[in-house]
Amino acid sequence: PWWAIGASLIAANISAEQFIGMSGSGYALGLAIASYEWMGALTLIIVGKYFLPIFMEKGLYTIPEFVEKRFSTNLKTILAVFWIGLYVFVNLASVLYLGSLALETIMGIPLIYGVAGLALFAAAYSLYGGLSAVAWTDVIQVVFLILGGLVTTYLALDTVSGGEGVMAGFKTIYETAPDRFAMILDKSNPEYKNLPGIGVLVGGLWVANLYYWGFNQYIIQRTLAAKSLKESQKGILFAGFLKLIIPAIVVVPGIAVISR
Repeated sequence: PWWAIGASLIAANISAEQFIGMSGSGYALGLAIASYEWMGALTLIIVGKYFLPIFMEKGLYTIPEFVEKRFSTNLKTILAVFWIGLYVFVNLASVLYLGSLALETIMGIPLIYGVAGLALFAAAYSLYGGLSAVAWTDVIQVVFLILGGLVTTYLALDTVSGGEGVMAGFKTIYETAPDRFAMILDKSNPEYKNLPGIGVLVGGLWVANLYYWGFNQYIIQRTLAAKSLKESQKGILFAGFLKLIIPAIVVVPGIAVISR
């Protein structure tokens, strides 16, 4: 169903490194880092409207298939090997490390055992149930991530307001750090090099977003496995909606720390 596709897209996008990394970016950069999320929502609409119909019409299930049909088998092989290396040594490594770091901090589980446990658990249900099991696990994961994130945001804002509620918390962090609510960083900002103003919004960020949401096998495979184009497009729209609220659960808590 479309809602499972949308939830699976978001679960593939956000995990331990997203919560830890974007909360830290919220502390350092402020709400400007949310541009990644909100532009991601717009990119999803573009992918669903213009790219997805082409992929579905050609009966593609993987991006390397598309590269092979469009270019050559050699390029497909090179791209597949590159992506495998990228996900094993960059994406998977960071997710396992940060997830294990969270387990160690919260539950006291040694880092090496956390890495091994998470890897074995993920491998077990993925190999046993296939993509369907991954998708349904993603749905459960998204529910817990979003609910947990909303609770975290509520507790953070309530704490900085001295127990006076969420709106009072927003007012407190805005009065304490108004510069953290600027959406476009000025050149005088020490973090400008990490998010260079309007240039990144109309330039490089589009390249990254179109690649990530439209040609990233790890992401787009969720939509290519749909029963129909209509279901797939509904799922993408749902994912776009969820992207709009992600900053509230991963960026705002980081900004709230400044007020403590």
